[in-house]
Amino acid sequence: MSSYITVNADPPKAKTKRKVGKLAVQEAVWGFIFILPVVLGLGLFYMAPSAASLFLSFTSWDGLSSPQFIGFDNFANLMKDAKFTGSMLNTMLYTIGTVPLSVSIATLLAVLLNQKIKGMVFYRTFYFIPVITMPIAVGMVWKWLYNSEFGLINHVLGVMNLPQPNWLFDERFALLSIVLVSVWSTIGYNAVILLSGLQGISGSYYEAASLDGAGKMYKFFRITLPLLTPSLFFVLVMSFINSFQVFDLIFIMMDQQTTMLESTRTVVYSIWEDGFKYFNMGYASAQAFILFIVILIITMVQMYIQKRWVHYQ
Repeated sequence: MSSYITVNADPPKAKTKRKVGKLAVQEAVWGFIFILPVVLGLGLFYMAPSAASLFLSFTSWDGLSSPQFIGFDNFANLMKDAKFTGSMLNTMLYTIGTVPLSVSIATLLAVLLNQKIKGMVFYRTFYFIPVITMPIAVGMVWKWLYNSEFGLINHVLGVMNLPQPNWLFDERFALLSIVLVSVWSTIGYNAVILLSGLQGISGSYYEAASLDGAGKMYKFFRITLPLLTPSLFFVLVMSFINSFQVFDLIFIMMDQQTTMLESTRTVVYSIWEDGFKYFNMGYASAQAFILFIVILIITMVQMYIQKRWVHYQ
């Protein structure tokens, strides 16, 4: 009898590698399919408009006729435009007033919301309500509260025999009024982010500190704050970006007046005014590009200095 020897062309290890490689390709394909809607949305609604805005910043365009290329004239005019420089200064003042106050209050609020007391779910929901409230509703309600004749705030001040400012019509108080509303409406979001960071801190640190006789203030400044810095960094970056882009509260609370107070004119409001009110799209696009550069520089500076104060576990 003759014997036959069967030779396997593909060793078991080769088959296993082939299956693993095929699965990896399938997973990669499905991964790209799942992120495709986000990529398309990012490209259509962010990248493409940003590229178009950059092109329009070098043109003179009214939104109807063909754009006319004028080079760097829009940027040169911006450097001499007192309205733009004033709006940039107002935006910075708004940021300086909003970000530190909002983040500091949100930090204290997050620490309080992290305590184990009855009704904590209600308190967390209560403080988050302003975040999910439409900015139009927030602006209209606070505009009524700030009313110099019928507003609740001046009514309370009158009962206490205190001065009753004309909040939204006085250059001295208008920007401060908007800062207070912005802080009120953003501390809930910041507090939730910081609360998640607090809940990620291991209790063993506090137990060890208690054994060494550490008090509450020592624990807060030596344990809580250092371990909370990654969340604080994220909140600070997002707060700076959002504050430089403020528009809705300014538009709702101030635009309906007969004249726009110069102390409350921000960069984004100036962009809207030049682009959609006066149809000077090229000039508005140049302002938007300058704002983008400012936000980019501030974010890069924050990313650089975070290495010195952010502590990762």
